This record gives sequence, C-alpha cells and structure tokens, in this order.
Amino acid sequence: MNDSYRGYANAAGTMDMSVDAGLRSFMLGVYNKLGLGLFVSGLLALATAYVPAVQQLFFVVNESGQLAGVTPLGMIVQFLPLALIFGSMFFMKNPTASGSGLLYWAVVASIGASLGVVFLIYTATSVATTFFVTAAAFGGLSLFGYTTKRNLTAMGSFLIMGVIGLIIAMVVNMFLQSEMMAFIISAIGVLVFSGLIAFDTQRLKGTYYALGGDQAQMAVATNFGALSLYINFVNLFQFLLMFLGGRE
Repeated sequence: MNDSYRGYANAAGTMDMSVDAGLRSFMLGVYNKLGLGLFVSGLLALATAYVPAVQQLFFVVNESGQLAGVTPLGMIVQFLPLALIFGSMFFMKNPTASGSGLLYWAVVASIGASLGVVFLIYTATSVATTFFVTAAAFGGLSLFGYTTKRNLTAMGSFLIMGVIGLIIAMVVNMFLQSEMMAFIISAIGVLVFSGLIAFDTQRLKGTYYALGGDQAQMAVATNFGALSLYINFVNLFQFLLMFLGGRE
C-alpha cells in the first residue's frame, strides 16, 4: 500500500523463520480481522441481494427475480474499492492505525455490497459450497506461505504482473463477450490469486520481523495485511464461482 510497507517484503529473504509468540499474535490479529471482514461482507451481500428496499438501490431485477442490470449507485460501489486502494497509494504516505483501519472497512463494505450480485446470478447452495471450497484452499495456501522456507519474493513480482494482465484482459472481454476468453481468464485468476495468498502470508512474516516490535506500525501492518488477504480471498472466490457456481 505504502512504500515502507512494500519494502518489508525484502525482509523475507533474511528473516528468522522461527515461530514465536509475538508472530503468532500478529498473524492471529490479521486472520481475525480478515474473518470479521468476510462476515461483514457476507451480511452486506445478503442485504443487497434479498432485502427489496436495499436491492433496488444497487441492482435492476426483472419480474422473474433475475438480474437485469446495475443502478448508477451499484456501478459506483463496484468501482469504489479500486478507487480507494489506488487513492490510498497517493494520500496515505504515512498511514496511521486509524487511517488504515478506515481504508480496510471501507473496502470491505463496498465489496460486500457489490457481492450481492452473486446471489442474483448463482444459486445460494453453489455460492455457499464455493465459499467453503475457497476457505479450505485459502487455509492450505496460507499455511504453505507461513511455513515454507523458500523465498517467494520473485514469484510475487510475477503474480503482480499477472494481476495487471488479468485486469486488462477482463476490460477487453467486456467488449468481446467471449466465453472462451472468460474461461481462460477465470483459470488464470485462480492460479494467480492462489499464489498471492501464499506470497502475502510470507510477506506478512517479513513485515513482522522488519518492524522490530513497533506496536504503532504493527497495527498498521495488521490492517494492510488483512486487506491484502481479504482481496485475495474474494477474488479467488469469484473466479472459482465461475467454475463451480450453478446459475439461477
């Protein structure tokens, strides 16, 4: 998010890979915030999908209950997370715990509200099944990133390039509407965000050791760490849903 936080990734190659109580506490704080964020997102998604007064603010639904479009407010909410994240790169040069926490919850709220669309497109059963598959995959990938002694920094640079390529391909396919291209994008998306989960988990370990016990910066890192893992989780969930989701 900010230059100092990104710089902590460099510590991954030299950090002490031993596990201590402080590291466990730090990582637990990240995972707790991630879990709470996913819970809040789920509640907001259910509200925008199934509460008529709220649904009308974000989506256009036909008489059969099928998604027919997105309202102007719904469109704004869909693009708000990107605006918040990119904006933070310019306006949060020296982030505080409160500022980074506000960014995290703003992103969670906007993504959660926009995720109501998945309940209008896919069956609730397939959404729930895909969520648990994603959670299981996330757990395994994050555990790998936490325990591996291999330096994943080089892989992280490659994966970031993959994310940029995915965004460009998705924009292009908005005009092409190619099902084959959508399938390829989904497959690559699953691989890229699976890798990012492991990479970001290891980067968080590097962050912990680089901070040297600075509690103020530790709080900031907890917020940014939870944000990175949250975004990875949600994207992996959405790409997997394209393979596992049953349409309404």
